[in-house]
Amino acid sequence: MLMSHDPYSGKPVSLAQACARLRFKHLQFLDILGQARNLRLTAEQMHITQPAATKILMDIEGILEARLFERLPRGMRPNELGLFTLRYAASALADHRKFVDEFNALKQGGHGHLSIGAITGSAAHALIASVAEIQRLRPLLVLKVLEQSSDQLVVWLAERKIDLMIGRFTDETQRTQFQYERLSSEPMQVVAGAHHPLRGAPDLDLAELSHWPWILYPSSTAVRKVSDDIFGRNGLTLTSGTVETPSFLFALEMMQTTDMLSLQPKALVERYFNRGLLTRIPIELPDRMPDYGMLTRLGETPTPAALAFMDVMRHVSGTTNETA
Repeated sequence: MLMSHDPYSGKPVSLAQACARLRFKHLQFLDILGQARNLRLTAEQMHITQPAATKILMDIEGILEARLFERLPRGMRPNELGLFTLRYAASALADHRKFVDEFNALKQGGHGHLSIGAITGSAAHALIASVAEIQRLRPLLVLKVLEQSSDQLVVWLAERKIDLMIGRFTDETQRTQFQYERLSSEPMQVVAGAHHPLRGAPDLDLAELSHWPWILYPSSTAVRKVSDDIFGRNGLTLTSGTVETPSFLFALEMMQTTDMLSLQPKALVERYFNRGLLTRIPIELPDRMPDYGMLTRLGETPTPAALAFMDVMRHVSGTTNETA
Protein backbone atom coordinates (compact mmCIF):
# COMPACT_ATOMS: atom_id res chain seq x y z
CA MET A 1 0.00 0.00 0.00
CA LEU A 2 1.28 3.43 -0.92
CA MET A 3 1.80 5.66 2.12
CA SER A 4 1.88 9.43 2.44
CA HIS A 5 2.82 11.48 5.52
CA ASP A 6 0.51 14.19 6.78
CA PRO A 7 2.80 17.15 7.61
CA TYR A 8 0.43 18.29 10.36
CA SER A 9 0.06 15.04 12.31
CA GLY A 10 3.21 13.17 11.35
CA LYS A 11 1.12 9.99 11.04
CA PRO A 12 1.08 7.85 7.89
CA VAL A 13 -1.89 8.44 5.58
CA SER A 14 -3.36 5.46 3.73
CA LEU A 15 -3.97 5.53 0.00
CA ALA A 16 -7.72 5.78 0.69
CA GLN A 17 -7.12 8.93 2.73
CA ALA A 18 -4.81 10.26 0.04
CA CYS A 19 -7.52 9.73 -2.59
CA ALA A 20 -9.92 11.65 -0.38
CA ARG A 21 -7.59 14.66 -0.70
CA LEU A 22 -7.90 14.59 -4.49
CA ARG A 23 -10.24 17.41 -5.43
CA PHE A 24 -12.63 17.48 -8.38
CA LYS A 25 -10.15 19.71 -10.23
CA HIS A 26 -7.49 17.04 -9.79
CA LEU A 27 -9.77 14.40 -11.30
CA GLN A 28 -10.62 16.66 -14.25
CA PHE A 29 -6.94 17.36 -14.78
CA LEU A 30 -6.03 13.67 -14.77
CA ASP A 31 -8.84 12.81 -17.15
CA ILE A 32 -7.79 15.47 -19.66
CA LEU A 33 -4.07 14.72 -19.33
CA GLY A 34 -4.77 11.02 -19.76
CA GLN A 35 -6.38 11.74 -23.12
CA ALA A 36 -4.12 14.55 -24.32
CA ARG A 37 -0.82 13.11 -22.98
CA ASN A 38 0.48 16.68 -23.20
CA LEU A 39 0.72 19.33 -20.44
CA ARG A 40 0.34 22.29 -22.82
CA LEU A 41 -2.85 20.88 -24.38
CA THR A 42 -4.17 19.99 -20.93
CA ALA A 43 -3.54 23.53 -19.70
CA GLU A 44 -5.34 24.97 -22.74
CA GLN A 45 -8.39 22.77 -22.21
CA MET A 46 -8.54 23.73 -18.52
CA HIS A 47 -7.94 27.43 -19.33
CA ILE A 48 -4.89 27.65 -17.09
CA THR A 49 -1.21 28.35 -17.72
CA GLN A 50 1.26 25.53 -18.34
CA PRO A 51 3.16 26.28 -15.10
CA ALA A 52 -0.16 25.98 -13.24
CA ALA A 53 -0.78 22.63 -14.94
CA THR A 54 2.69 21.47 -13.94
CA LYS A 55 1.96 22.45 -10.31
CA ILE A 56 -1.34 20.54 -10.31
CA LEU A 57 0.42 17.40 -11.53
CA MET A 58 3.11 17.82 -8.88
CA ASP A 59 0.41 18.28 -6.22
CA ILE A 60 -1.32 15.06 -7.32
CA GLU A 61 1.91 13.09 -7.33
CA GLY A 62 2.75 14.61 -3.95
CA ILE A 63 -0.58 13.50 -2.48
CA LEU A 64 -0.09 9.95 -3.76
CA GLU A 65 3.69 10.00 -3.16
CA ALA A 66 4.26 8.36 -6.54
CA ARG A 67 5.36 9.36 -10.02
CA LEU A 68 2.43 8.82 -12.40
CA PHE A 69 3.78 10.02 -15.74
CA GLU A 70 7.07 9.73 -17.59
CA ARG A 71 8.13 13.14 -18.91
CA LEU A 72 9.00 12.75 -22.60
CA PRO A 73 10.33 15.40 -25.03
CA ARG A 74 6.99 15.61 -26.82
CA GLY A 75 4.47 14.61 -24.22
CA MET A 76 3.61 12.57 -21.16
CA ARG A 77 3.29 8.79 -20.85
CA PRO A 78 1.48 7.25 -17.87
CA ASN A 79 3.29 4.45 -16.06
CA GLU A 80 1.46 1.52 -14.45
CA LEU A 81 0.46 3.57 -11.40
CA GLY A 82 -0.57 6.39 -13.74
CA LEU A 83 -2.83 4.12 -15.78
CA PHE A 84 -4.44 2.84 -12.59
CA THR A 85 -5.01 6.41 -11.36
CA LEU A 86 -6.43 7.49 -14.72
CA ARG A 87 -9.00 4.70 -14.56
CA TYR A 88 -9.97 5.83 -11.07
CA ALA A 89 -10.31 9.45 -12.22
CA ALA A 90 -12.45 8.50 -15.24
CA SER A 91 -14.71 6.32 -13.08
CA ALA A 92 -15.08 8.98 -10.38
CA LEU A 93 -15.92 11.68 -12.94
CA ALA A 94 -18.48 9.40 -14.57
CA ASP A 95 -20.15 8.91 -11.19
CA HIS A 96 -20.12 12.70 -10.58
CA ARG A 97 -21.73 13.39 -13.96
CA LYS A 98 -24.30 10.67 -13.49
CA PHE A 99 -25.21 11.99 -10.05
CA VAL A 100 -25.64 15.55 -11.33
CA ASP A 101 -27.71 14.46 -14.35
CA GLU A 102 -30.00 12.22 -12.34
CA PHE A 103 -30.30 14.71 -9.48
CA ASN A 104 -31.38 17.46 -11.88
CA ALA A 105 -33.81 15.16 -13.65
CA LEU A 106 -35.39 14.02 -10.39
CA LYS A 107 -35.48 17.60 -9.08
CA GLN A 108 -37.44 18.61 -12.16
CA GLY A 109 -39.95 15.82 -11.66
CA GLY A 110 -38.37 13.29 -14.00
CA HIS A 111 -37.39 9.67 -13.50
CA GLY A 112 -33.63 9.97 -13.99
CA HIS A 113 -31.33 8.65 -16.71
CA LEU A 114 -30.61 5.11 -17.88
CA SER A 115 -27.97 3.94 -20.36
CA ILE A 116 -28.39 0.46 -21.82
CA GLY A 117 -26.06 -1.47 -24.10
CA ALA A 118 -27.52 -4.38 -26.06
CA ILE A 119 -26.59 -6.98 -28.65
CA THR A 120 -28.63 -7.50 -31.81
CA GLY A 121 -30.73 -10.57 -32.50
CA SER A 122 -33.25 -12.01 -30.07
CA ALA A 123 -32.25 -9.48 -27.41
CA ALA A 124 -33.20 -6.61 -29.72
CA HIS A 125 -36.80 -7.79 -29.92
CA ALA A 126 -37.10 -8.08 -26.14
CA LEU A 127 -35.34 -4.74 -25.75
CA ILE A 128 -37.76 -2.87 -28.06
CA ALA A 129 -40.78 -4.25 -26.20
CA SER A 130 -39.18 -3.40 -22.86
CA VAL A 131 -38.31 0.16 -23.90
CA ALA A 132 -41.91 0.73 -25.00
CA GLU A 133 -43.18 -0.54 -21.64
CA ILE A 134 -40.73 1.43 -19.48
CA GLN A 135 -41.65 4.60 -21.40
CA ARG A 136 -45.28 3.91 -20.55
CA LEU A 137 -44.43 3.37 -16.89
CA ARG A 138 -41.88 6.19 -16.63
CA PRO A 139 -42.63 8.68 -19.42
CA LEU A 140 -40.03 11.20 -18.18
CA LEU A 141 -37.16 8.70 -18.03
CA VAL A 142 -34.22 9.79 -20.20
CA LEU A 143 -33.14 6.57 -21.91
CA LYS A 144 -30.01 5.97 -23.99
CA VAL A 145 -29.68 2.71 -25.94
CA LEU A 146 -26.38 1.63 -27.54
CA GLU A 147 -26.16 -1.39 -29.85
CA GLN A 148 -22.88 -3.31 -30.07
CA SER A 149 -21.36 -6.77 -29.68
CA SER A 150 -20.90 -8.23 -26.21
CA ASP A 151 -17.12 -7.86 -26.20
CA GLN A 152 -17.43 -4.06 -26.56
CA LEU A 153 -20.46 -3.74 -24.28
CA VAL A 154 -18.70 -5.42 -21.38
CA VAL A 155 -15.88 -2.85 -21.66
CA TRP A 156 -18.42 -0.01 -21.57
CA LEU A 157 -20.10 -1.57 -18.54
CA ALA A 158 -16.76 -1.77 -16.71
CA GLU A 159 -16.01 1.85 -17.65
CA ARG A 160 -19.47 2.95 -16.41
CA LYS A 161 -20.45 4.22 -19.85
CA ILE A 162 -23.60 2.13 -19.56
CA ASP A 163 -25.69 1.15 -16.52
CA LEU A 164 -27.00 -2.16 -17.83
CA MET A 165 -25.89 -4.60 -20.49
CA ILE A 166 -28.08 -7.00 -22.45
CA GLY A 167 -25.68 -9.58 -23.83
CA ARG A 168 -23.41 -12.41 -22.76
CA PHE A 169 -20.01 -13.15 -21.30
CA THR A 170 -17.22 -13.47 -23.86
CA ASP A 171 -14.60 -14.57 -21.32
CA GLU A 172 -15.04 -16.64 -18.17
CA THR A 173 -12.93 -14.18 -16.16
CA GLN A 174 -15.71 -11.61 -16.57
CA ARG A 175 -17.82 -13.57 -14.09
CA THR A 176 -15.68 -12.12 -11.30
CA GLN A 177 -16.61 -8.56 -12.33
CA PHE A 178 -20.27 -8.72 -13.33
CA GLN A 179 -23.56 -10.12 -12.14
CA TYR A 180 -25.37 -12.14 -14.84
CA GLU A 181 -29.08 -12.91 -15.03
CA ARG A 182 -30.19 -15.24 -17.80
CA LEU A 183 -32.98 -14.10 -20.12
CA SER A 184 -33.15 -16.51 -23.05
CA SER A 185 -31.33 -18.75 -25.51
CA GLU A 186 -30.69 -17.74 -29.12
CA PRO A 187 -30.86 -20.23 -32.03
CA MET A 188 -28.65 -19.59 -35.07
CA GLN A 189 -29.26 -19.88 -38.83
CA VAL A 190 -27.03 -19.97 -41.91
CA VAL A 191 -28.36 -17.32 -44.30
CA ALA A 192 -27.60 -15.84 -47.70
CA GLY A 193 -29.05 -13.49 -50.30
CA ALA A 194 -32.48 -14.34 -51.67
CA HIS A 195 -31.10 -15.62 -54.98
CA HIS A 196 -28.18 -17.66 -53.62
CA PRO A 197 -27.39 -20.82 -55.65
CA LEU A 198 -27.77 -22.99 -52.53
CA ARG A 199 -31.33 -21.85 -51.90
CA GLY A 200 -33.45 -24.96 -51.43
CA ALA A 201 -30.51 -27.27 -52.15
CA PRO A 202 -31.05 -30.77 -50.65
CA ASP A 203 -28.62 -32.72 -48.45
CA LEU A 204 -26.15 -29.94 -47.74
CA ASP A 205 -23.29 -30.57 -45.31
CA LEU A 206 -20.75 -28.36 -43.59
CA ALA A 207 -17.95 -29.53 -45.88
CA GLU A 208 -19.75 -28.06 -48.88
CA LEU A 209 -20.49 -24.79 -47.07
CA SER A 210 -16.83 -24.41 -46.11
CA HIS A 211 -15.97 -23.85 -49.79
CA TRP A 212 -18.20 -20.77 -50.07
CA PRO A 213 -17.13 -17.25 -48.99
CA TRP A 214 -18.40 -16.19 -45.56
CA ILE A 215 -19.25 -13.01 -43.68
CA LEU A 216 -18.14 -13.49 -40.08
CA TYR A 217 -18.47 -11.57 -36.84
CA PRO A 218 -15.15 -10.46 -35.22
CA SER A 219 -13.16 -13.19 -33.47
CA SER A 220 -13.91 -11.78 -29.99
CA THR A 221 -17.70 -12.23 -30.35
CA ALA A 222 -19.80 -15.17 -29.20
CA VAL A 223 -21.28 -15.75 -32.68
CA ARG A 224 -17.81 -16.05 -34.21
CA LYS A 225 -16.70 -18.48 -31.52
CA VAL A 226 -19.74 -20.63 -32.33
CA SER A 227 -19.01 -20.62 -36.07
CA ASP A 228 -15.32 -21.42 -35.48
CA ASP A 229 -16.37 -24.25 -33.16
CA ILE A 230 -18.87 -25.70 -35.65
CA PHE A 231 -16.30 -25.96 -38.43
CA GLY A 232 -13.34 -26.74 -36.17
CA ARG A 233 -15.04 -29.71 -34.51
CA ASN A 234 -15.58 -31.18 -37.97
CA GLY A 235 -11.97 -30.60 -39.02
CA LEU A 236 -12.98 -27.97 -41.58
CA THR A 237 -11.55 -24.58 -42.51
CA LEU A 238 -13.09 -21.90 -44.71
CA THR A 239 -11.33 -21.89 -48.08
CA SER A 240 -12.96 -19.17 -50.19
CA GLY A 241 -12.25 -15.96 -48.30
CA THR A 242 -14.01 -14.15 -45.46
CA VAL A 243 -15.15 -10.67 -44.51
CA GLU A 244 -15.29 -9.74 -40.81
CA THR A 245 -17.77 -7.15 -39.55
CA PRO A 246 -19.81 -6.54 -36.38
CA SER A 247 -22.47 -4.75 -38.48
CA PHE A 248 -25.50 -6.79 -39.50
CA LEU A 249 -26.63 -4.07 -41.91
CA PHE A 250 -23.30 -4.26 -43.74
CA ALA A 251 -23.58 -8.07 -43.82
CA LEU A 252 -27.11 -7.76 -45.19
CA GLU A 253 -25.95 -5.54 -48.05
CA MET A 254 -23.06 -7.90 -48.82
CA MET A 255 -25.34 -10.94 -48.92
CA GLN A 256 -27.73 -9.18 -51.28
CA THR A 257 -24.95 -8.34 -53.73
CA THR A 258 -22.68 -11.41 -53.44
CA ASP A 259 -22.94 -15.17 -52.87
CA MET A 260 -21.49 -14.95 -49.36
CA LEU A 261 -22.94 -16.94 -46.48
CA SER A 262 -23.33 -15.82 -42.87
CA LEU A 263 -24.24 -17.31 -39.49
CA GLN A 264 -26.81 -15.05 -37.84
CA PRO A 265 -29.23 -15.12 -34.88
CA LYS A 266 -32.52 -16.55 -36.12
CA ALA A 267 -34.65 -13.84 -34.50
CA LEU A 268 -32.57 -11.13 -36.18
CA VAL A 269 -33.00 -12.44 -39.74
CA GLU A 270 -36.61 -13.66 -39.55
CA ARG A 271 -38.08 -10.38 -40.79
CA TYR A 272 -35.70 -10.34 -43.75
CA PHE A 273 -36.87 -13.83 -44.75
CA ASN A 274 -40.45 -12.61 -44.67
CA ARG A 275 -39.56 -9.62 -46.88
CA GLY A 276 -37.76 -11.79 -49.41
CA LEU A 277 -34.38 -10.14 -48.77
CA LEU A 278 -32.62 -13.22 -47.37
CA THR A 279 -32.97 -16.96 -47.65
CA ARG A 280 -32.30 -19.81 -45.24
CA ILE A 281 -29.60 -22.27 -46.19
CA PRO A 282 -31.06 -25.66 -45.22
CA ILE A 283 -28.53 -27.24 -42.90
CA GLU A 284 -28.93 -28.49 -39.35
CA LEU A 285 -26.67 -26.77 -36.84
CA PRO A 286 -25.65 -27.90 -33.35
CA ASP A 287 -27.17 -25.70 -30.65
CA ARG A 288 -24.03 -24.17 -29.18
CA MET A 289 -24.93 -20.48 -28.91
CA PRO A 290 -24.68 -19.38 -25.25
CA ASP A 291 -27.67 -17.78 -23.55
CA TYR A 292 -27.89 -14.02 -23.28
CA GLY A 293 -29.01 -12.05 -20.26
CA MET A 294 -28.67 -8.89 -18.18
CA LEU A 295 -25.27 -7.88 -16.81
CA THR A 296 -24.58 -5.36 -14.06
CA ARG A 297 -21.44 -4.51 -12.09
CA LEU A 298 -20.83 -7.01 -9.31
CA GLY A 299 -21.21 -5.66 -5.79
CA GLU A 300 -23.21 -2.59 -6.87
CA THR A 301 -26.93 -2.05 -6.51
CA PRO A 302 -28.34 -0.81 -9.85
CA THR A 303 -30.15 2.52 -9.88
CA PRO A 304 -33.94 2.57 -9.34
CA ALA A 305 -34.41 3.21 -13.08
CA ALA A 306 -32.20 0.23 -13.96
CA LEU A 307 -34.02 -2.02 -11.46
CA ALA A 308 -37.38 -0.98 -12.93
CA PHE A 309 -36.16 -1.70 -16.46
CA MET A 310 -34.78 -5.09 -15.40
CA ASP A 311 -38.20 -6.01 -14.00
CA VAL A 312 -39.76 -5.11 -17.36
CA MET A 313 -37.16 -7.19 -19.23
CA ARG A 314 -37.94 -10.19 -17.02
CA HIS A 315 -41.66 -9.83 -17.73
CA VAL A 316 -41.15 -9.43 -21.48
CA SER A 317 -38.75 -12.38 -21.63
CA GLY A 318 -40.91 -14.54 -19.36
CA THR A 319 -38.13 -15.19 -16.85
CA THR A 320 -37.69 -15.04 -13.11
CA ASN A 321 -34.69 -13.61 -11.32
CA GLU A 322 -32.05 -16.27 -12.07
CA THR A 323 -28.55 -14.98 -11.45
CA ALA A 324 -25.21 -16.62 -12.08
